[in-house]
Amino acid sequence: MHKPPKILVLHGGTSRERAVSLASGQALVAALAVHHTVELVRLDADALPPGIQPADTIVFPALHGRFGEDGQIQALLAAAGVEYCGSDAAASRLCMDKAATKRIARGQQIPTPDWLEFEASGTPLADAVIERLGSSLVVKPVDEGSSVGLHFAEHRSALGVALSQIHTGRWLIEQRIRGRELTVGLLLGKAMGVVEIVSASGVYDYQAKYTPGTTEYRFPAELDVQIERQIRDYAERLFAACACRDFARIDFLLDGRQLYLLEVNTLPGLTATSLLPKSAACVGYDFEALAAALVAPAIQRLAQRGQGGPTA
Repeated sequence: MHKPPKILVLHGGTSRERAVSLASGQALVAALAVHHTVELVRLDADALPPGIQPADTIVFPALHGRFGEDGQIQALLAAAGVEYCGSDAAASRLCMDKAATKRIARGQQIPTPDWLEFEASGTPLADAVIERLGSSLVVKPVDEGSSVGLHFAEHRSALGVALSQIHTGRWLIEQRIRGRELTVGLLLGKAMGVVEIVSASGVYDYQAKYTPGTTEYRFPAELDVQIERQIRDYAERLFAACACRDFARIDFLLDGRQLYLLEVNTLPGLTATSLLPKSAACVGYDFEALAAALVAPAIQRLAQRGQGGPTA
């Protein structure tokens, strides 16, 4: 290829994380436009926009939640022969499923809070849950992000109220670990800086994530060298075990010296308060350089395709 490809950034979507996606797309386009030809397209339906030219276009799906992180749009892009940024459909689908990701972690001997999963049609009784997991619990959808649908319960009545509000979908209840909230971004499978999240309310929920001033971010986090090394090791092993591609962000809790996996994010947010840019800043990337690094692997795959080489 002689001419650099156009980058088509998709944002919006139909999930409950649409507002975050809209902001991510705008921020990404502003950074990429410095060195690339970029087009921003808002999705208002679960479908690819028409007219994508696979020969000279790569897609960045800046979409969060369903039809973004769950592998659906990745499968459509692959079927259309379009090169795109981030993990493929299978890895996206796996990591969107928090329970499946936790099983991968257990298989890697990486601790994760004990849990149970259920369909809304088979919501368990509060007493049975507490007998198995204790009374300090987190209730959340299996396949949503940005803390959508997140509930904390410290006693039977609070858990009963949370369970009574569940009517559709797959859900997860896990033991609540009270520790330091940490996250690390990865580029091409290599961990960057560790970020510590300190919420003023003590709960890193949707409001804390997207309301400026309600959360303090410490990056790089002040950590014992061995703990930081373990976070990086766990993150890189999980990236590989989940077959992630290009980039990701992985969240942990630290209780004393014990680390626990929370989840793997294959399409992390790229807003002004997002965590991946903070992790990248620890190793010298400003936002413009990070944006370039996020799209570089897909550009290379498209170039290799044009030369008849492998695209994986």
